[in-house]
Amino acid sequence: MKPVREGLFGEDDERRPYLIGGHCRECGRLQFPVAPTCPVCGSDAIETVHLSGHGTLWGWTAVTAPPPGYLGDVPFGFGVVALSDGLLVITRIEEPDPNRLESGMAMQLELVELGADDEGDVVTTYSFAPAKP
Repeated sequence: MKPVREGLFGEDDERRPYLIGGHCRECGRLQFPVAPTCPVCGSDAIETVHLSGHGTLWGWTAVTAPPPGYLGDVPFGFGVVALSDGLLVITRIEEPDPNRLESGMAMQLELVELGADDEGDVVTTYSFAPAKP
């Protein structure tokens, strides 16, 4: 698996995906992606944490034209998911039809293969999909 960018996500021993976030030891705020300092208090006391892979849909739209350098298929969903740990994450959404999504719907994290890069490596990113019942 070649991540679209190192340090955004991983998988546990049971191949469950997780996002890699930061936790400020000074003020307690979470961040994603991890930054060297806290955007709230400026502290550099940031520890790496695994964020929840579950949340609710907060806002969304559809992307119908590929962004520059994008390797995946279009259309795809794009929006904001409120994680169960309270952090809002801007994310790709697996459901491309905005009419099939609704505010507050349960979402779960998935890792998605986008396609091969110039070296032939399959690039993977994180995405959220409607949670399976």
